[in-house]
Amino acid sequence: MSKPLVFIDGEAGTTGLQISARLAGRTDIELVSIDPAKRKDDTERRRLLNAVDLAILCLPDEAAKAAVALVDNPAVHILDASTAHRTHPDWVYGFPELTADQAVHLHRAKRVANPGCYPTGALALLRPLVDAGLLPATTPIAIQGLSGYSGGGRQMIDAFEGRGPEQITDPYRAYALELGHKHVSEMRLHSGLVHNPLFTPAVGAFRQGMLVQVPLLLWSLPKTITGRDLHDALATRYAGQRFISVTPFDHRPKVLAPEALNGTNMVELFVFDNPSEKTALLVARLDNLGKGASGAAVQNMDVMLGLSGGGDYGLDSAAGN
Repeated sequence: MSKPLVFIDGEAGTTGLQISARLAGRTDIELVSIDPAKRKDDTERRRLLNAVDLAILCLPDEAAKAAVALVDNPAVHILDASTAHRTHPDWVYGFPELTADQAVHLHRAKRVANPGCYPTGALALLRPLVDAGLLPATTPIAIQGLSGYSGGGRQMIDAFEGRGPEQITDPYRAYALELGHKHVSEMRLHSGLVHNPLFTPAVGAFRQGMLVQVPLLLWSLPKTITGRDLHDALATRYAGQRFISVTPFDHRPKVLAPEALNGTNMVELFVFDNPSEKTALLVARLDNLGKGASGAAVQNMDVMLGLSGGGDYGLDSAAGN
């Protein structure tokens, strides 16, 4: 049986390079590359996009849409790492752990949108609690995020690392202060919330790593909910998952560093609480270049193609393959 052919359109960018590195040494796929001199040659890109089993798009939004338009071979699977299709009704959202059957939908799909890094952490925390009825869909939600500067792409990497026309020496920067970040609609749609969350991201002077925090005023909820209730719902939802773990409620750390999962495809979830104040804090920790980008893309590739690296979801029996 021939190996699946995989082409990364935009392999020279931050995410594309990370995906290539993660696929190096894989013997169950064949990675197809474009001649560097022809990266902007649409004729050559069209040929490759239509000649492979799966194309991974690591492009800006408009360029990703244009690349999709180049594909006329109905057998080609497309995995888009841009934000262009994350809320599109005809595309499957590429978060295999989002629901119990999401991986099956991914396995059957020809068009999959890779999630954003911040939404991955936020949705891992929120979706199970909304599904379980612990958080009503109308609950006002605020999400705070802190990412390494690699999340801003090559220009921000160069600025923090002292290259290029701009140099950033700040240890911490809050941004998206107009409160209209492009991830907000993605978070609302796939969490099951009715209202857009208030999202306040920040970037720190470290290359990669991420914390996503959701503070909750438990006293404001219509039902009496404790921190342990929240923890137990998350632990039940992710029991047996390969890439998402929930830290035991009785072994919570006192501090959290954002870089602990760098180089992995893991997400760690934490529930902190203050019973006397009836407050809680949900936290997700991940590598913004791992489960937040390239790691998720490789996992989605594996799920779409039915390869073992995607996780044990019983795809053969569930998808009828």
